[in-house]
Amino acid sequence: MFARIARLRFLALLTFSSLTAARDDSLFTSSVTYCSPPETLLIQQFDIAYFAKNQSIWFNISAASVDPNVNVTANVMLNVYGMHPVNFTIDLCSLFSGALCPLPMYNFTGSDSIPIPSSLGVSDKIPSIAFQIPDLEAYAQLSLTEVNTGVLKACVQATLSNGWSTHQVAVEWATGALALLALLSAFCYSFTPGTLAPFRLFDLLYLYQWTASTALLDLNYSSVYRAFTTNFAWAMCLFPASVTSPIQTSINNMRHLTGGTMADATGGSAVALVNRKLSPYNAMSSSTFSASSDQYAGIGTENLWASFNTSSANYVSDISVASVQELSTAGDVQLVTPSSANVLQAGVPIYVNSVGIATANSFMTVFLVVLMIAATLLAVLFVGYCVLAATSRYRRRTGGYITDWHHRYFSFARAWLLRVCLIVFTPVTIFAFYQWTLKDSWLSIFLSVILFLAVVGYILYSIVLVHRLALRSAPSELYTQPDLLASCGPLYAIYRLERFYATTPLILAIFVKALFIAFSQDNGVVQIVAILVVECMVLASLLVLRPHKSRGADVLATYLAITRVLCTGLMIAFLENLNLGAIPRVVIGIVIAVIISVAVIVMFINTLVNMGIMRLVPAHYRRRPGATPGSLDAEKGAENDEKDWRPRNPTPERNIPLDPDVNQPYPDSPSQTLTDHQSVYSEESGSTTLGSLLPRRWSIQQSQPSNRSRSNSQSQYSTSQSNYSPSRSNHISNASSPRQSIPPSPLHTQSPSHSRQPTIDEHPPFP
Repeated sequence: MFARIARLRFLALLTFSSLTAARDDSLFTSSVTYCSPPETLLIQQFDIAYFAKNQSIWFNISAASVDPNVNVTANVMLNVYGMHPVNFTIDLCSLFSGALCPLPMYNFTGSDSIPIPSSLGVSDKIPSIAFQIPDLEAYAQLSLTEVNTGVLKACVQATLSNGWSTHQVAVEWATGALALLALLSAFCYSFTPGTLAPFRLFDLLYLYQWTASTALLDLNYSSVYRAFTTNFAWAMCLFPASVTSPIQTSINNMRHLTGGTMADATGGSAVALVNRKLSPYNAMSSSTFSASSDQYAGIGTENLWASFNTSSANYVSDISVASVQELSTAGDVQLVTPSSANVLQAGVPIYVNSVGIATANSFMTVFLVVLMIAATLLAVLFVGYCVLAATSRYRRRTGGYITDWHHRYFSFARAWLLRVCLIVFTPVTIFAFYQWTLKDSWLSIFLSVILFLAVVGYILYSIVLVHRLALRSAPSELYTQPDLLASCGPLYAIYRLERFYATTPLILAIFVKALFIAFSQDNGVVQIVAILVVECMVLASLLVLRPHKSRGADVLATYLAITRVLCTGLMIAFLENLNLGAIPRVVIGIVIAVIISVAVIVMFINTLVNMGIMRLVPAHYRRRPGATPGSLDAEKGAENDEKDWRPRNPTPERNIPLDPDVNQPYPDSPSQTLTDHQSVYSEESGSTTLGSLLPRRWSIQQSQPSNRSRSNSQSQYSTSQSNYSPSRSNHISNASSPRQSIPPSPLHTQSPSHSRQPTIDEHPPFP
């Protein structure tokens, strides 16, 4: 019966085996709802738990039968991942010699633990995987149908859970701690525009935001993947909240005072209000809201009731009018039918309600969080400016560096404002657009327009400044203007000179995806196809442009783009039109969660590397056998971007040929030696380089010798360099000038006159 569920055994045990050892195997009801208008049965509380260790059932039920003279049959149906392993109907009139026919009017309130007889074989019907797989997709349904008319008198649904979920508070704190670590690293390294740490902060948070945004589409996600994405809801400015949260209460009051009519968040689980066609119900409306009455199975029902061996008088009492009114007005159990207005559809409604936020409150929650972030940023920048101003005034006479930073601080503040706008760009655009589709509160719509224009406007303003300067003059001007580089550097500082525009395609892609997420909520096919095309275009742009200064940075950006394309492609399986089974969707959801988790781990390692953690590792452990320092510099990638374009000085490590004349002793006649070398040069080359412009760093000015020793040293150095260049044609820059245009010797390290120091063999003996 549960043969198909067994396919998940290996994956679930591999992932959660270490956790399940600390918890007893159990199944319990996680939510209870009416699946038809309550006429005969009213429920205020319905908590049932089954413990596999001692095969017992614990219950805490408060219910009442309020309709007199009703003869009913009870249908019990269990739905597990779209399958129905249990589905039987019992004629209550045949039980206890007709004591339940008609159904007595009782108010039942009680709580107890009852052992289940082993003769029923309940433990054999429940596989062990049901106690270990996270976010179990199962529910039980009880339907009471009148015998004579066939009218459905009562219908109750209860979702089942085993206590395991991919949504973990520890994961939220861990991802938040990683983001905080990246923020501190970005702040410390943001004083230099070209460093990678500030850019990796955006990459990390965008990975979080993209993960959360993948659950906002009109798709039939598996419960395990939907719960996994809620770990990153905080990155979308959607922090988990409760019904009594002051922020949510204030938003509710504001909406209702400004024309809002949509429902507030409920105190119970959002799973109870999910559309029954979606996970975890996985049932069509025809099978969900009607009970099968052609299956009658005893399955030891008489033994079940007899085994309780309890007196009903302990729990049952005659019903009263007051108790009926109390149960009928209780808000714990809600009515959910296909025509109910409180049904949560796929996409934004299910996701935001899963974290305790009402659908109509989603944008206002994002708005308030963005205001808090902006206020924190302004406060930190203001404190920093005050400290810098005080330090600059105190060290006015000696503080050149402090004074320079005092003038550049405004550009530094603008750069961080731009970074914050880029970080909040994804949640602001998605939920601002979505707020326009709700048409709920005019004040919420007005504030969404203001925030959208502020964030998008500042980003566009910075992009225009960069592109205008690059197009009017040259892209190299972007790196020669300190103020522009310091303020708008987050847009282009890590890219190559000719690829300064590489951030623009990503920003445009985020904007286009937000349009489809918000305005195509009723068509999952359009959403997933459009977003997949956009992600493929972003990946293609990275492969073609290769915009970063180092190969390592290009590899990381390409890897993240491939992750987005792969996960988006796998989400095609969540389309409702495909009618894919629940178990394959669960497997695909777990695979996507694993892929994203690996990407988060990669970003964690990258954050540590950008913080300089590799400096703590000894050099001989970091260097591979046979590797040269030059090759190590090339392999560092993102950390040493500037080494790819800076000119390299001639050093022994770069295999520059050594001049054989360097090790020769000083000649007795330096003038004769100079004459010989010049004559040899004239005979062998046959040409000169008169008037040639050579690099200034290789141009040296000979000073007039003050004594014989200085003359010998200078002459020997000048002549010994005549054989340094293979072409032997770039030694004399001007025939009438003593300036010599020659490269320095690899062994010559420092000397104002560029004279070679004598070797140990050349020193005269001590007197």
